[in-house]
Amino acid sequence: MFTIVAAITGLIAIIYALVLAKLILRSPQGTGRMVEISEFIKEGAKAYLKKQYSVILIIALIIAGLLTVISPRMALSYVLGAFSSVAAGYVGMWVAVNANVRTTYSAKEYGLSRALRLAFNGGLVMGLMVVGLGTLLVAVQYLLYGGTSDAVKDIVGYSFGASTVALFARVGGGIYTKAADIGADLVGKVEAGIPEDDPRNPGVIADNVGDNVGDVAGMGADLFESYVGAIISTMFIGAIAIRDIITKGYVVLPPQACEWSHWVMVPLAVATAGIISSIIASFFVRVKEGGDPSKPLTLSSVISAVIVAAISYPLTTMLLGYEMGVRVWVVILLGLIAGIVVGMTSDYFTNKNKPPVRKVARMSQMGPALTILSGMSYGFLSIIIPAIGIALAELIAYLILGYYHFWLGIYGVALAAAGMLSLTGIVMSADAYGPITDNAAGIAEQAGLGEDVRAITDKLDSAGNTMKSISKGFAIGSAALTALAYAAAYSSNIAQATGLSLGKMMALLSILDAKVVSGMLIGIALPAAFIALVIIAVSDAAFVLIDEIRRQFREKPGILEFKEKPDYGRAVSIVTAYAIKRLITPGLLAILAPIIIGFVLGPYALAGALMAAIVTGLLLGLFQGNVGNTWDNAKKYIEEGHFGGKGSEAHKAGVIGDTVGDPLKDAAGPSLNILIKLMSVVSLVFGPLIVQHNLLALLGLA
Repeated sequence: MFTIVAAITGLIAIIYALVLAKLILRSPQGTGRMVEISEFIKEGAKAYLKKQYSVILIIALIIAGLLTVISPRMALSYVLGAFSSVAAGYVGMWVAVNANVRTTYSAKEYGLSRALRLAFNGGLVMGLMVVGLGTLLVAVQYLLYGGTSDAVKDIVGYSFGASTVALFARVGGGIYTKAADIGADLVGKVEAGIPEDDPRNPGVIADNVGDNVGDVAGMGADLFESYVGAIISTMFIGAIAIRDIITKGYVVLPPQACEWSHWVMVPLAVATAGIISSIIASFFVRVKEGGDPSKPLTLSSVISAVIVAAISYPLTTMLLGYEMGVRVWVVILLGLIAGIVVGMTSDYFTNKNKPPVRKVARMSQMGPALTILSGMSYGFLSIIIPAIGIALAELIAYLILGYYHFWLGIYGVALAAAGMLSLTGIVMSADAYGPITDNAAGIAEQAGLGEDVRAITDKLDSAGNTMKSISKGFAIGSAALTALAYAAAYSSNIAQATGLSLGKMMALLSILDAKVVSGMLIGIALPAAFIALVIIAVSDAAFVLIDEIRRQFREKPGILEFKEKPDYGRAVSIVTAYAIKRLITPGLLAILAPIIIGFVLGPYALAGALMAAIVTGLLLGLFQGNVGNTWDNAKKYIEEGHFGGKGSEAHKAGVIGDTVGDPLKDAAGPSLNILIKLMSVVSLVFGPLIVQHNLLALLGLA
């Protein structure tokens, strides 16, 4: 019954998203230069995604072919997961590139309130598509595959497919958007002294395109795989580990909680509550003229969390009985609270109305070195509270259910992630709102609509930056819990494949074991290697774009005097080529590293590598996401007229800080959460083959 309800709720979310999309397209888009710029952005985004998805398709088909050997149903789920991720990202991007110009027109004709609503609805389409597609197709697959434990094993392929597309899309989109942003800013704002989004800048359209392919399509794929990963990892532990301990009589539970299928239903019930809460909370995103758009955006997340908590209580007690249902409900609350803590911390360290951003802006008066140093300090400080919050949520969730058995405790950790990610619909909506308003501000500048319009779009854009920072922290925080659940599921696979007892397996996975330690050392290095590959790719692409922009200014001096038109298409094609070429290596690192470690060093070394990569990835991901947005909003605070305003030495230092932070916050940082989950999913999928390959050695140890 709950599976059918989840599927219907997912379908309702998709239908509502499509209705919103239709209403957005009916809104007036303005005339003249506004529409012309919007068409440039639209064409560039479509061209890039077409090339990106063609590369990802080849890789996905190869992986699907390999999975067919393991399980044809898993291969089918993999293809479905990859397709779902592409569909969610593409639909969201398509609506975003149509909503941007309409937001600009609304700001011009109707003011802040209507512009906010239109931009948020554009993001809401993305948010509802993500949660709707994920919930619908996970539920449908579970039903079609028979609702058995083997069905859940095969559905892991769905998460694998979503993670594969998400990583390549996030990396490729991140390389594109940040190379374009850096190139346009360094030559335009620092060297030529022209404003951001100035139509004279040859890289400005590439920059606007990047907002959509990176922060909409890329982030959509990112949160989609986080969302389905949290649901499926919890279902997997329920269907495999909890089913095993219940059927073998290892644990005594209340009668209603002895049905293992009920444990599988809980994450789907939480997802259903999340969809309902996101739709209701979206109606609270309203602002009066002259108000602060960030307040209703933040409030909507809190309202959504309260509604999820309210709906989850009767659902969990219906499924598992009062005693166990209340414990499970508390675990869900822990996930929600952890998500809010991560979001509030990100808001504090990245909001231009808070002390850290203003301190970095003030330090910028003394040059870019102090901009970088002060920003880094706050970036590292911003890690502490989220890390402690996630650690406490993980520990308490484990203890609440681990009181009965170890695997129930691990289920609690996974369910906390599902609870946190039940807010995905509203969080993704606020995140996708960001690039829509960023583009709207750019269109207002390039179309010369005047300071009054630009003031409104800048206000919307500033709120969007803060929301993007919150969503990145939310994504990496939930990724840590989800990856831990997958790592635990991988350990369960080892125990089942070798016949080892839980105690023996835990002893072999001790951090004092040489194999585990060797794996941990390699696992620590993997996020570092991944970050290096992504930032080098961004730097190389930016280098070529900067050279091209300088060439155009040099060979066409009339550009700066509005006498000649820049060649926007040339800049777009350069960044596209570099982004496509460089997205493959980081993606293959995530897929191949766990397989190589497992087959060469064994499954225990791989377990160590996963744990180390998860912890390292969590800290580096939080740091990069927050520090980048701190620098970005410090620059915006200066641009508002503080410490000398635009063109001052402080502003130049702020632009350099923002430029350094760009590839951290929008390319390498957010990609790390996909890296650690994809490594965990790959380990889970190929775990039986790794165990079989190392079976003799494992039996010798046993």
